[in-house]
Amino acid sequence: MLNTNNAIKRNESEQLIHAAEYARKAWYEGGMWRGPNVLPAAAGQHAVRSSYGSSDNNSDDEDGGLGSGGGGGRGEAAASMMGMNGPSLVPRAPVSLSDLFLDLVTVTAFSRVGAAIQARGTVDAPILAYFAIFWQVWSKEASYSTRFDTTDISSHLETLLACFALLAGSLSAYSDFYSAGCTRIMGMAMFVAMLHVLLHARVWYWFSDGGPPESVNYAVKRYAVFITAANSLESLTWAFGCCLPEDSEWRPWVIFVGILLNLRLPRGFMPNDFHAACSKRGVLFILLLGFNIQSIVGVAAPYFNYWEPSWDQYIFLFLSCFLLFMIKLLYVDDTSSISPLDHALLYNRAAGFCFYLGNFLLLVFTTVLGSGLNLLTQSFLAAAAALPSDAKNLVCGGFAAVVFSIQFIKSMHIRRVPTNATHERMFFTAYFTQFIATVGVVYITARMCLSRESDNGILALMMVNEIGMLAVIVCFSIVLVGLSWLDEAIELRIYKDGAEANQFRVQPFGFWAFCKHDEPLQLEAMALERSRASRLAVRSPLLGSSVMSFTTPSLGSGQLYNSFGNLGGSFANPGVGGEV
Repeated sequence: MLNTNNAIKRNESEQLIHAAEYARKAWYEGGMWRGPNVLPAAAGQHAVRSSYGSSDNNSDDEDGGLGSGGGGGRGEAAASMMGMNGPSLVPRAPVSLSDLFLDLVTVTAFSRVGAAIQARGTVDAPILAYFAIFWQVWSKEASYSTRFDTTDISSHLETLLACFALLAGSLSAYSDFYSAGCTRIMGMAMFVAMLHVLLHARVWYWFSDGGPPESVNYAVKRYAVFITAANSLESLTWAFGCCLPEDSEWRPWVIFVGILLNLRLPRGFMPNDFHAACSKRGVLFILLLGFNIQSIVGVAAPYFNYWEPSWDQYIFLFLSCFLLFMIKLLYVDDTSSISPLDHALLYNRAAGFCFYLGNFLLLVFTTVLGSGLNLLTQSFLAAAAALPSDAKNLVCGGFAAVVFSIQFIKSMHIRRVPTNATHERMFFTAYFTQFIATVGVVYITARMCLSRESDNGILALMMVNEIGMLAVIVCFSIVLVGLSWLDEAIELRIYKDGAEANQFRVQPFGFWAFCKHDEPLQLEAMALERSRASRLAVRSPLLGSSVMSFTTPSLGSGQLYNSFGNLGGSFANPGVGGEV
């Protein structure tokens, strides 16, 4: 363990230096059509992973180690970039404008699926399949952009083509499996898969020289080979589906196989930029909530009395917006609120897979809830005589599923309780109170969804009209948000700050705490924890010396991993810092 900590310390200064160099690079540096460049954070995470179980990588010898390469070039670079307050690090934004444009197109595709849900009044197999296809297109783009630099023109062109394809496919979201619209969606999926075959074949070619098994170059090559093969097989599957007759009973199975071929084991071959991936997931979810609000206002526009709006109209729109805001508060922003050591993606791969599944379900059910709110808005402002069953089912069922999905995602992370028995009981009480409240809310709203018009009792009173039902659901969301902060409130009462809490809240608790963690993933998490401490040191002069101590004279020479540098020299000796 001591060797591991030393390796992380030696590697950390190099990551900061290369991240600073990357942040200051102009987008056209190295050529507008340059080859693929590995992101510093992705390469740094691989360097930490490759140090696991290798004594060579924990040495300062010329042929191995995180700081290998011989000479003092990198040590001199470190010294030149280190000041009294630590390295001058200006990281690039984790979500670029091109990424944001892709997110907008993806949420537009989700909204088309939501419109199909609204038209049918239910969620069926084609809707789930098309939503999964659209989400996997976004996942492919996000997976590439969290490992490789996407500021060159070729990456922009690929993103643009993927956006065009996604928009074209979303226009057929109303179709069933046995229609020309389904063929067009399969054609869209085939086109995007072929784009990524070409994209990763280019990466494969650029890093074809390979290198030692522990090098970044070797990991990139393996990753590119796997992704190229998987996307090739997927594109052949979609091509086969496009060739089938529209009345073929095999079409749903082809779509199912195509979706399965898109599944990836989290961080299997090559790590990604962890914080950038977290930011991308959060931005996509917030944009989906924003589109739901915009859709509600759009549905209300033909019925809303703009000259003399009534209080009921104001209250209804306020409750709709307030409900979505409460869901935003319930959502866990894992960019900084979850410690990397406790994050599902960095604990073990089974937890990471369930984490991705939970995020997919959250997006699906948020779309379902938005469709139900649209129907509810139309029913209320059109002064319908009775509450439509489709609106009731979609709103209540969608809210129950959204709450369940958020709590499912939270349960994938590791929680910490103190070793002190009294304090431990307080945190256990808070956690079980949250669990019981969540189960109760999910059960009640699910019963509201499944109730019939002829039913009487308290459930019928909760759904007497649109405003009444919406007010009940909003009250449930307020209770859940308040209880979700209960453990933080206990922490504030017991400890004076977060640093003291981290010293005592060390005992793991949760579903995955009883399962074995993945050692290489936990090493990556340790590096991310230290990186966060280094960023704090950059902002605080009092912590500058602690960052400077990470730099040692034994650091070897090296370069930022890029296509226009010396690939043989830099990648054979991984020294710097990567799956959505």
